[in-house]
Amino acid sequence: MRINFDFFDLEAFLAVKETGSFHAAADRLGLSQSSVTRRVRKLEEALGTTLFERTTRDVRPTLAGKRLQLRADAMLQEARETTRALRDESAAFAHQRAQTVTLATIPTVVAALVTPAIRSLQSDIKPVRIRLLDLAANEVAEAVAQGEADFGLCSVPMLEPTTEFTPLFEEPLVLAVHPNHRLAARDQVYWHDLRNESLVLPAQGTGNRLVIYEALARSGTPIRWSYEARRTSTALDLVAQGVAVSPVPKLVSLHTANRDIAWKDLADPSVWRPIGLLTRLGQSHTKAASAFKEKILAAANALQKDLTVRTIP
Repeated sequence: MRINFDFFDLEAFLAVKETGSFHAAADRLGLSQSSVTRRVRKLEEALGTTLFERTTRDVRPTLAGKRLQLRADAMLQEARETTRALRDESAAFAHQRAQTVTLATIPTVVAALVTPAIRSLQSDIKPVRIRLLDLAANEVAEAVAQGEADFGLCSVPMLEPTTEFTPLFEEPLVLAVHPNHRLAARDQVYWHDLRNESLVLPAQGTGNRLVIYEALARSGTPIRWSYEARRTSTALDLVAQGVAVSPVPKLVSLHTANRDIAWKDLADPSVWRPIGLLTRLGQSHTKAASAFKEKILAAANALQKDLTVRTIP
């Protein structure tokens, strides 16, 4: 059954019922008397019954009108409560959205940059909800470009034409080896020393794999790998078990505790990866997102004092 009346029609009906007059109902609703009359007639036509007996002296509800009153009251009250609840929820959602920051980040900078920034942020301002998307470098770029993240931390400068890369610093890659490995006694390891080693590299398409291959291609250094791992933590599991050796970002070495791993400088060539903030062109940030970005910048500046990194020209 199709419903051919609305809440305005019910509101006009109740006003006439309660005042006993179309004229008084019009005054209450701030409408013309003809508008009130049209709404009541529309309701009568939709219901297929007469709601009022009209005389020159008064307006009296019919039996159908009396029966409708309680239902009309209930329907309008339900509509008002629903509207009020939805408005409250919308206001609450808008507040939560303003206080929620989504960061897309490569996992290897979480301990060094993201965690200190979160600690500082939560101590300075009211609680902020932070959603972390730990992704590969190309996925970080996609999340920022598509608006899934407010901004990102990435190691590959140019992946999406709609994003902007703001450099923070460059860090070297170091070699992770088991303490009993033959290379553990050396202060520095060269890439050509790894030709006969079981080597685990970052998976194809990751930012770390890209910077490694670009550096080795420039130097003409051949390389052969035995294993691939998407996550650095997986590569370190292999290293800790003495299965393989692996080049990893130096930041990882500073935040990997209680592992049977020794860290060696890698040279000839030295491989550096850039770390930077990725934002969508023309995007404006909420106050919470801007504050979080500032905290990450501060954490990056602090790192440059404690770690052998270099600024990006």
